[in-house]
Amino acid sequence: MAGHGAPELSTVDATGLSLGIVATRWHADLVEQMLDRAQAAAKACGVADVQVAHVAGSVELPVVAQALARRHDAVVALGVVIRGETAHFEYVSSSVTEGLTRIALDESTPVAHGVLTVDTVEQARDRAGLPESSEDKGWGAVVAALDAAVTLRALQR
Repeated sequence: MAGHGAPELSTVDATGLSLGIVATRWHADLVEQMLDRAQAAAKACGVADVQVAHVAGSVELPVVAQALARRHDAVVALGVVIRGETAHFEYVSSSVTEGLTRIALDESTPVAHGVLTVDTVEQARDRAGLPESSEDKGWGAVVAALDAAVTLRALQR
């Protein structure tokens, strides 16, 4: 199970913080479910200011995430990358991960990696926060990003 050992963060008090979410259009049925769960998590955490942007695919996530990081206290990137028969999966997964990490460090803004990198559609469905899913990565990414933003805000006082 991928979530084994994950922290038990269901919500965090992020009242007064703003959140940017960028989501892909690829695998829209799954990503839109993750986006719905991400927005529900933001609301549950007390965030009233949520800006959502959409991009074509996962490779486009970092540049829009960077623009959001310049305007918001935390950012979440959502997408689904499913392994195929070529090395494309590795290139996309690595470049997105490296890009999102660099943005978080360069902008000093938490950027949560909510991009599912899986072998099958079934694995993605199991992590997308559907009623039958065992994991809810959209919700978890928002809570992780907001938790880090709350910590950063406390350190700046």
